Parts: sequence; structure tokens; C-alpha cells
Amino acid sequence: MLQIQQDLLSALRDELDKLSPGAGEKAAFESPKVAAHGDFAVTAAMQLAKPLKLNPRAVGEQLRAALLAQPVVQRWVEAIEIAGPGFINIRLKPEAKQQVVREVLSAGEGFGRQPANGQRLMVEFVSANPTGPLHVGHGRQAALGDAICNLYQTQGWDVHREFYYNDAGVQINTLATSTQLRAQGVKPGDAGWPESAYNGDYIQDIANDFLAKRTVTADDRAFTASGDVQDLDGIRQFAVAYLRHEQDLDLQAFAVKFDHYYLESSLYTSGRVEAAVNRLVANGKTYEQDGALWLRSTDYGDDKDRVMRKSDGSYTYFVPDVAYHIAKWERGFSKVINIQGTDHHGTIARVRAGLQAADVGIPAGYPDYVLHTMVRVVRGGQEVKISKRAGSYVTLRDLIEWTSKDAVRFFLLSRKPDTEYTFDVDLAVQQNNDNPVYYVQYAHARICSVLAGWGGDAATLSGADLSPLDTPAAQALMRQIAKYPEMLSAAARDFAPHDVTFYLRELAASYHSYYDAERILVEDEAVKLARLALVAATRQVLHNGLAVLGVSAPQKM
Repeated sequence: MLQIQQDLLSALRDELDKLSPGAGEKAAFESPKVAAHGDFAVTAAMQLAKPLKLNPRAVGEQLRAALLAQPVVQRWVEAIEIAGPGFINIRLKPEAKQQVVREVLSAGEGFGRQPANGQRLMVEFVSANPTGPLHVGHGRQAALGDAICNLYQTQGWDVHREFYYNDAGVQINTLATSTQLRAQGVKPGDAGWPESAYNGDYIQDIANDFLAKRTVTADDRAFTASGDVQDLDGIRQFAVAYLRHEQDLDLQAFAVKFDHYYLESSLYTSGRVEAAVNRLVANGKTYEQDGALWLRSTDYGDDKDRVMRKSDGSYTYFVPDVAYHIAKWERGFSKVINIQGTDHHGTIARVRAGLQAADVGIPAGYPDYVLHTMVRVVRGGQEVKISKRAGSYVTLRDLIEWTSKDAVRFFLLSRKPDTEYTFDVDLAVQQNNDNPVYYVQYAHARICSVLAGWGGDAATLSGADLSPLDTPAAQALMRQIAKYPEMLSAAARDFAPHDVTFYLRELAASYHSYYDAERILVEDEAVKLARLALVAATRQVLHNGLAVLGVSAPQKM
């Protein structure tokens, strides 16, 4: 059906160009708001009416007549109707709709995927400083980042996952002193415990392992403790390695893997920050005032100029961000997406301003940002705000242990990133249709059960006669399957993995409706094979869509 759609679109493009040269560039099919109106809707007649100085319906009639003369239309289209002020509704023949089943079975896991486009994308996400366990907000970011990576991979992009973190600065110093105090026997509530210190039980765990002279290994570093409570630098390095290891365990439990870890400190030691600042100064994009160095960010749409270097000589936090994104561009990433919390909203304008002021060839609007809100966790009807391990928040691992990796991923992706979300732990463990991830996974498992009950060779289904798939229930399911590739492309373009969750729920609903409407393992061999081919194609699309979300597709439940 996808090839048929492209052939029909080509025919529409040709006829539009004949009516008005250049109009073919805007040729497009839309989905009718009411399925009974047809399979494709065309609004071109209304768009061309004014320049052609004709009534929209008259343009529609001309276009309809021209299309009906096209061989590809005669082969695959059952009817073309004019509706309302000039809508053109196209109704396909049953055999045209049936082709999507063959396409899915032929392409398998490749259904919906585009060929490699030669472009490189970096997605930076999670990027948590190693000062504590990953919280639920980090979990939302991990789910978003990984799903967006998967979406872009389906569209042919060469995708790189990166984790950026601060391995120095005030927070890391606080981590080191908090661990040192615990190693010395000082604990929260004692007279010598600072108000700014980290209070979670994990700090005591780090201190105990440091005193035991243990070695910790993370994806990007390893360190052996000296056991000397006066060795503050050693404590700092051990604590960072320890918590990086803990974060790795969180990410492994969530099935997220990064290609590279990038240290903020490297931007200073490599000279990248200094080079970026010098370039901005040389380009005349800065000025001195009140002992500070300012960026003329208002020249690039910011609401006010921004301090780059404070009077004490230290840089404000967006300066290394500018240096980091110059490095991303120089590393060959033509597109960059940053997944961050909504508290980073103010960073966007100043980072983009710094990149434009640097004048290194980076296009305006680089990088893209996806900002997400935090997540409330409810269990037993009550909001859960703290974790014994973390001290002040619910950790990602808590949520996974209470429910499952699949539930956490699906739930955290089921709303737009900037929408407030409440994670209902009790709902996430229910095994009924109210639980969306269970509902979708059950549809997949149910199909697997049907195919297992048949017991035949699935390869034979690709050559089955599909003509029996002419009932309303079968056509509704095929129509839903056919939406998958376009949905994927739109979800990638809009940074919207929640669209995948919505689609999968609709596909599961279509399958459950089909299963209730038509018995699959019937006596008639031709009908049985056609219906088995349809449900096998449905299973494949459910599998493919769940894989984009990083959610498993179980065969039994």
C-alpha cells in the first residue's frame, strides 16, 4: 500500500502541475476525519481555486476527471468523490489496502524504516552530575532521549548518544566533603554537619567503601580508594566514580546505553572554553562592564545581554555550553538535540546567541531542545516524595523495582514532554485494559498465541491470497497498520515519542476489535491464511513500535 500511495501521489502531482505549473510541489494526501469518507483526502482544489479564478468544486471536478484517466488510479482506486466546498475523497479498492499486509511481512523489522541518509545526529540526555542516584526526572529524560534516538534511527540518521556531566565545581566539592564527614563518623543532625551537605544514606555507603579501600569501575572511569579520611581529593575521585557506577546500574536497569561520556572539565583543560571566549571577543560580540565580560546576546534575540565572565574571573554556566556545542558541530553532528528539564529554558537563547556570535558556520536554531517537566509519583493513592536511599526524592531504580522497566518507559513516554505527569505505581502493575502498556503487550501476546495455535510455517503467510480481507473489520485494521510509517516520520520530526504510544494503543484496540469480530482459525483454508497473515502483520508492527520505545514485546502473558 505504501508504494501504491506513492504512485497515486505522483499521479496527483502530475495533474496538479498541469492545472497550475508548480502546484505539484504541494501535492499531499491527508487522512479523512471520518473513515467512512475514504482513505485519502485532497484539499488542493480549494488551494488552487483563487489563483485559477474558479469555484473550488469546479477545480475539484477537473482534478477528479483527470485523475480517473490515470492508469494507476484505474488500477487501485474504487471511487473519487467531491465533498463540501471542494474536498476530494479517494476510496481505494480492497486489494490496494491489502498490499500493506504483504509489505509488512516482507519488510519485517524494517517496516517503517527509511534508508540511511548520511546525516549524523547527536542526542544529549540524562547528563546528571555524579552527586546522587538518578531520580524519576532523570528517568523521564532517559526514556525521552533513548526513544528519540530510536525514532531518528528509523528515519535513516546515524545517531550518537552522549552523556555530559560536571566532574568538578561546587556540587562535587559538596559531595566530597559530605563523604569525608561520614567517613569521620559525622552524620546528618550532628553539630558538625553542614546544612548544604548531602543527606542520603548513599553517602554513608560511599564512605564505607572508601574506608574499605575498594575499587569502583564505571563506564568511563575506575578508581581505587586510599582509605585515608584526610585524602579529600581521593575521596572526591572515588565518590564520583562510585556514583557514576551507580548511575550505570540505573541506566542498565532501564536498558539505556551511551556512546560517549563528555566531561565538562575537559572543556577547560583542552582550552576549548578559552578559545570560544577569545573568538567571541575577536568577533566584537562582547564588551566589558562593571568588571565583567558580557555577550551581546540581544543581537541574536535574547531579552538582555548576558554575563560571560564574572568580576571574580569565573565563567557563567552557559559559556562552557557554547564551547561544548562548537565541539559538537566540529565533530560532524549536523543536528543536535538536547533533552533537559524545563528549568533550562533560559539557557536556550544565550547558548544559541553564543554559537551565532562565534561565527563558525553553525546554523541558527542549533541545537534543538526538548524540555520536560518533572514527574509526581503516586502509590496507594498517596504521593511518594522521598526514597530511603536518596533521602529526598524517588529514584529511577525505585520505580523500576516497584513496577518494571517496560511500564516505566511506556508510562513516562505517554505524555508530551512539557506536560505535567503523575506516575501511578498501582496502575502500572495492574494486568487489565486500564494499564496501557499491558493493553498493548497483551495484544502482541494474544497474536502470538493465535499463531502458535495454528502451528503452521509463518513464511507461507507472505504468499497468502489476501482477497478474503474485504470486511469492514479487516479493512479498519489494515488502515491502522498503514499509518505506521508516516506516524514514525512525524514523531521523529516533532520529537514526539508519545505519538508512538498513542498509535500503539490505537493499533492494539483495532486488533482486539478485529479479534472479537472475526474468528481467525476457521475451516476455510484460504480465509484462515488471509486472516493469519493480517494478524501476523499486526504483531510485527506492534513489535516494531514497542522497540522504538525500548519496551519488550512478550509472546506470553
